Amino acid sequence: MKWKDRLWENIVCCLPIENDFYLKLNSLTTENFHQHILSFKLAENSAPTLQEYFEYEGSRYPVFMNEFWTSKQRQANSLHEVSYRACFKPQLPGFFIQLFTKQGDWVYDPFNGRGTTNVEAALMGRNVIANDANPLSLLLTSPRIHLPTMEEIKIRLEAIDLTGEQKADIDLSMFYHPNTEKEIVALKTYLQNNSQSDRVDNWIQMVATNRLTGHSKGFFSVYTLPPNQAVTAERQKKINQSRNQNPEYRNVKELILRKSKQLLSGIDNTMRETLRSVQSVTLNGDASSTAAIKNNTVALTVTSPPFLDVVQYASDNWLRCWFNGIDVKAVEKKITMSKTVVEWSQKMQQVFNELYRITIHGGVVAFEVGEVRNGKVKLDETVVPLGLKAGFQCKGIIINQQSFTKTSNIWGVKNNNFGTNSNRIVVFQKN
Repeated sequence: MKWKDRLWENIVCCLPIENDFYLKLNSLTTENFHQHILSFKLAENSAPTLQEYFEYEGSRYPVFMNEFWTSKQRQANSLHEVSYRACFKPQLPGFFIQLFTKQGDWVYDPFNGRGTTNVEAALMGRNVIANDANPLSLLLTSPRIHLPTMEEIKIRLEAIDLTGEQKADIDLSMFYHPNTEKEIVALKTYLQNNSQSDRVDNWIQMVATNRLTGHSKGFFSVYTLPPNQAVTAERQKKINQSRNQNPEYRNVKELILRKSKQLLSGIDNTMRETLRSVQSVTLNGDASSTAAIKNNTVALTVTSPPFLDVVQYASDNWLRCWFNGIDVKAVEKKITMSKTVVEWSQKMQQVFNELYRITIHGGVVAFEVGEVRNGKVKLDETVVPLGLKAGFQCKGIIINQQSFTKTSNIWGVKNNNFGTNSNRIVVFQKN
């Protein structure tokens, strides 16, 4: 049975909206939202929030800049610690989930990635919807909401026979010791052929997918690039030559158990009960066409879309796709990888139109666009008119950044360290 036949097939239905909840969201006036952001302090000695404005067609939209969250604010739950390209930290969706929702509300991410929004929302008792054009994304998300126990994982692994002699149908000798490769192929065959798969198998599949390649002995492979991307076979040969290394044997079952223990280390009985109460939906399709989601259903969307052609999601995950029987070329055709801002805007306009349809009255969209091409492309400026055209009100732009080197021009803020560490989130509300 293919992986996609094993996904939970929940369908979103129209949910009753409690009066107090409806009024709470509708009481989010522009004024009190701005006051809340301006008065927010991460700690007693935090710097005050800076505020400037972005002007569009005669209207001014506030831009707030401060350290609203940080990876050091609180230790993110260990359940988040799976690798994926271009994912934001759990504190980002957590900030908006706490601000705009309560337990039982529906939280959505149309560009699910590794599932950070959905996992964080589920841990907080919110119902969740995950959509992504890449089926690998959903495979990484659902198992971290429908959790097995360590004992169940141990028993299942003991029952799986990994002693087969079959080699991979592609040359993977530059990544794996021959015996490790045989174990990986045996596990791949078991997962694809098992018609009785359940949450335990799904968990094992997710963990194995995350252990395929990496730069420590906790991965199945010899030393390679960090585990959020897979190099080509030819590139790996050069890495092996430059490091004078050969793949060593790695015990697949032992490494799956080790990673499982680490992922589940932050989960207590209360969290398990919370996750069991959560409804979750997984959709594998175009974010601009989500017919399975009814009108006026989602209370909060927190998402980060593909940014032009910055990240090659499918090609970076070619080895993960191979292990899970996913056609990487077919996935690449479905993922939005626009080369120009005009192309990207056209696609995102369709997404915003769909978000407006599924968002409840008073619901919120937090649309994160980070920094693209070292800040030369300001997608937050581009996103504001897209949301307005779809019918949303723009509540403002939040820039989260730990260190500031320039405050005179808010659009010129740069990180102390070279790279993309700041987040730019445009906040919309449907009235």
